[in-house]
Amino acid sequence: MNTLHRHYPEYLMEAAGLGIFMISAAVVTALLEHPASPIQQAISEPFLRRFIIGVAMGLTAIAIIYSPWGKQSGAHINPVVTFTFFRLGKIKPTDTVFYILAQFVGGFLGLVFATKLLEPASVKFPKGLADPSINYIVTIPGTGGVGIAFIAELSISFGMMLMILFVSNIPKLSRWTGICAAVLITTYITLEAPLSGMSMNPARTLASAILAQNWTAIWVYFTAPLLGMLLAAEVYVQSKGKRAVYCAKLNHHNHKRCIFRCGYRQNSSNGQSILSDKLPSL
Repeated sequence: MNTLHRHYPEYLMEAAGLGIFMISAAVVTALLEHPASPIQQAISEPFLRRFIIGVAMGLTAIAIIYSPWGKQSGAHINPVVTFTFFRLGKIKPTDTVFYILAQFVGGFLGLVFATKLLEPASVKFPKGLADPSINYIVTIPGTGGVGIAFIAELSISFGMMLMILFVSNIPKLSRWTGICAAVLITTYITLEAPLSGMSMNPARTLASAILAQNWTAIWVYFTAPLLGMLLAAEVYVQSKGKRAVYCAKLNHHNHKRCIFRCGYRQNSSNGQSILSDKLPSL
């Protein structure tokens, strides 16, 4: 309970981060995909609509990662990212449990809030997020089937985690981790979404599944992202060594406190400087 008392701000920040991401995803998707939306009627090409949604979600990710909250919590907003850093020894077990719980709760509450947010617009957007064209932004396999969706989710999760590990642990590049993540999100939504819905995040998928009451192949969205990110971590460790993972934050160029097993802080306390910025201590 002592850890909960000391670190609850980070847990709340993680919940809020994924909640905000879900609100943005729901509202943007409604504007681009609802059949009553003038934007949907003006842009008939699904590829272009997905690209616009991807850009919007990439910008949302940037805003979260580089926000004061994202700088402090690390901006995982994904239970699989948190678990992978736990597997790498960067997060203590108690923090891991509370981060994951917060992410699941935050994702669900964010989507519920988005549903309520769109209710006043129900005249212009009949059924709101419940419209079949949106269906609470549920992630389910595309026409290629479950097998293709599994491979797709594993692949994009592998790519995202490998990028995070390589970029965030190169001092000259680490401040660009959030930008690289946004580029991948935009690319994945544009190109991969027809295959699996583009989740990479079991908390995001579960929130949609609960409200849509659609559990189609939900096991894919719990297993494939986990396997993909753990595989990326293994590839990175085999290539660079476990000590090359400095911290679990996506953005460490700030003076916010760090609750992780932080290599940046340890080196700073030993008189060495990995980053050009001064690093915070607990």
